[in-house]
Amino acid sequence: MRKICILGSTGSIGTQTLDIIKRHGGFEVYSLAAGSNIDLLEKQIREFEPRRVCVFDEERANELKVRIADTSVAVLAGMDGLIALASDPGNDLVVTAIVGMIGIRPTIAAIEAGCDVALANKETLVAAGHIIMPLVAEKKVRLLPIDSEHSAIFQCLQGHNGPDGSYPVDAGRMEIDKILLTASGGPFRGMSYEELKGKTAADALKHPNWSMGRKITIDSASMVNKALEVMEARWLFGVEPDNIEVVIQPRSIIHSAVQFRDGAIIAQMGCPDMRLPIQYALYYPDRMECPAEKLDLFELACIDFERPDYNTFKGLALGLEAIRTGGSMCTVFNAANEYAVARFLEGRIGFTGIYDIIEACMRAHKNIACPDLTEILETEAWAYEYASKMVL
Repeated sequence: MRKICILGSTGSIGTQTLDIIKRHGGFEVYSLAAGSNIDLLEKQIREFEPRRVCVFDEERANELKVRIADTSVAVLAGMDGLIALASDPGNDLVVTAIVGMIGIRPTIAAIEAGCDVALANKETLVAAGHIIMPLVAEKKVRLLPIDSEHSAIFQCLQGHNGPDGSYPVDAGRMEIDKILLTASGGPFRGMSYEELKGKTAADALKHPNWSMGRKITIDSASMVNKALEVMEARWLFGVEPDNIEVVIQPRSIIHSAVQFRDGAIIAQMGCPDMRLPIQYALYYPDRMECPAEKLDLFELACIDFERPDYNTFKGLALGLEAIRTGGSMCTVFNAANEYAVARFLEGRIGFTGIYDIIEACMRAHKNIACPDLTEILETEAWAYEYASKMVL
C-alpha cells in the first residue's frame, strides 16, 4: 500500500482523487489538507482514517479538533501544517490540489523530502518553475501532471521521454517541433470584447464542457487559464514559449497534442472528465478501468479547430507577454489575476476588469529576472497591494 497525502482534499480534484482510490485501492490515505471546509473534511476523516490532517484556516482547525476528539487523528493548521504534511518522510505520493500560490511551499517541501508529486496546482510552476524543475532533477523524483492538457502531453510523450517518465524532459532529444495546447474557448467563445463587459459571474461559471472549481472556471472563461497552462507546459516539458501553440477545440475531445519535427502529430483524445488524468497520475504507468464515459468516434463524426482571439481575450495575450518577459512577471500575472477573479466573484468589478487589473500590475512592475522564493512571495504581496488600489 502506497501512502498518499492529498493537499486540497475537499476541492474538485481532491474529492475525485479519493473516489478513484476507493474504486481501485492501492493507497493508504496517509494525510489530508483543506482550506476551511471542515464539514466535508470530517466526513473524509471518518471514512478514510488518515493519520494527520491540516486545515489552513486556524479557527476552523480548532473547531475540527473538537469535532473529531473521539479519533486519534492529529489536526495541524496553516502553512506550517501544509508543509509538515507534504514533507512527511512516510509519503509515497503527494497530490497538490490546492488553488493558488499557497501551493508553492508545500510542493517544494514534498520534492525536497524526495517524494513524487502529482501536480494540480499550476501556480507552482507559473511562479517558481525555474526553482521547481532543477529541484525535481536533483532529487530524482517524478512530477506527474494532473491538468487534463498537461496529462495529455505527458501521455503523448510516452516512449519519447525515457522509461521512468522523469523530468525535466530533453525536448531536443525528443525532437519536439511544438506542443499543441488545446482550449475549449469557454462559455464566451466567439463573443466580442464589448459583449464581455456585461458578463456576470453566473454567466462565466457556465462552462460548456467541464465541471470545475469556481476560480478555474472563471479563468477558463477569461482564457487566463490557458496562459497559465502555457507557462506550466514550458517548464514541465522543457520547450520555449514560441514552441507552444494554443488551439481552440470547442468540444474538449482532443486534450492536447505534440507535433514532432518530422511532421507527425500525436494527440490524446477522450471525453472531458477529470477522473481520467487524475487516475493516470495516481497509477502511472498502469492504465486502470475508469468510470468516465468512453469516446465514440462514430458519434463524434468531426472535430473543429479555431485560432484564439487574442484581442478579445486579452488575458491570453497578457499571459504570453508575461512568459516571454519571464522572471517575476509571471508571478505578477498570476497574483493580479487571483485578486481580480476574487473581486469579480464578489461583484465588485466587471468581467473585463480582470484584464484591466492584470495589465495595470504588469505595467507597474519592475521585473526580477530570476527571483528566489522570498522574492516570489514578496512580488505576490506587491501585486495584491497594487491591485487593491484599483478596486473601491
